[in-house]
Amino acid sequence: MGPDLEAISSQFSVLGEFLDGVPFGGGHINDTYLVRLRASGGEVRRWVLQRINQAVFRKPEEVMYNIERVSAHLQAKAVRAGKDPLRHAIRLVMARDGRSFYRSQAGETWRMMDFIEGARTYSRARNPQHYYHAAKAFGEFLQALSDFPASDLFVTIPDFHHTRKRFDRLMEVVADDPIGRLDAAREEVEFVRNRESIVDRLLDLQAAGQIPVRITHNDTKINNVMIDQESDEAVCVIDLDTVMPGLALYDFGDLVRSATSPAAEDERDLSKVKMQMSMFEALAEGYLDAAGSFLNTTEIDHMAFSGRLITLEIGIRFLTDFLEGDTYFKTDRAGHNLDRCRTQFKLVEHIEEQTKEMNAFVAKVSRGRR
Repeated sequence: MGPDLEAISSQFSVLGEFLDGVPFGGGHINDTYLVRLRASGGEVRRWVLQRINQAVFRKPEEVMYNIERVSAHLQAKAVRAGKDPLRHAIRLVMARDGRSFYRSQAGETWRMMDFIEGARTYSRARNPQHYYHAAKAFGEFLQALSDFPASDLFVTIPDFHHTRKRFDRLMEVVADDPIGRLDAAREEVEFVRNRESIVDRLLDLQAAGQIPVRITHNDTKINNVMIDQESDEAVCVIDLDTVMPGLALYDFGDLVRSATSPAAEDERDLSKVKMQMSMFEALAEGYLDAAGSFLNTTEIDHMAFSGRLITLEIGIRFLTDFLEGDTYFKTDRAGHNLDRCRTQFKLVEHIEEQTKEMNAFVAKVSRGRR
């Protein structure tokens, strides 16, 4: 039996008769629903209702604090730019007790947000222009928060993109083999071991002061950008759970990881997995058009590398979760996380094969914008 969406919706400051609610989106972490209410005048409106996964976000009140602060900042920036703040930034609906979330008697944390009409998300873009506009949206997101003090936000998931710690954790799990799955993944473990030399590269550059800490999104999949259904341009960046201090290259790297292959993230036929240069070029152009004016030379020089590193890191996370018993990512079948891991590692190989061309393209675009 699913949650009582009518009862939960009634805890938020929206007026109207509850009509229905259905599961919405395809996220791995939170439970998301689209609910409809009819106002007294007969108008039917839609809202997004989400249950926060507290196994992942152990302090949901800190997650919501970050979202409140960041969304308010982005709304103010939208107003100054002459844009509709209710369309170009997410708006939280306050609960009846004045907070930005509702805590149920069972201890569940729920939030409600406006649904942005006339726009939608895509798990796979229909054309390179979608990729361009999505990357530009994330670059604009980075720029809009460039004057927001990092110290004002909680770190909701410590060491989220600390690739060295992700590597070391995997090796601990490999040594323990807690549920006896190691034999199924020895080839994948060896793949990671052979690339240990790259896991510290961005961390070392950060420690040396060559890459600055910025406010970053940290989950820059294309389905976290609302695309206008008429213009195909980006409207709003969504899913702000992991907004916190980080590196811009983590964001761009995750864009490369999630957007450049035509294959699904859990594709079993690895011959379908490839890094498409046309898609990478669209991402690089969009990101640099928005953020190229304030990214430094070291950040720009490592844009192609970031795709390789973050794809490896996410593969490590899938592999670790598989070996630990699928405790983090939602799974739909046996070996689901191992399948996901294998697609990541295949993509790493394709990125490695095309790194020279990727670097050359970034350098060309960057020179053209100076």
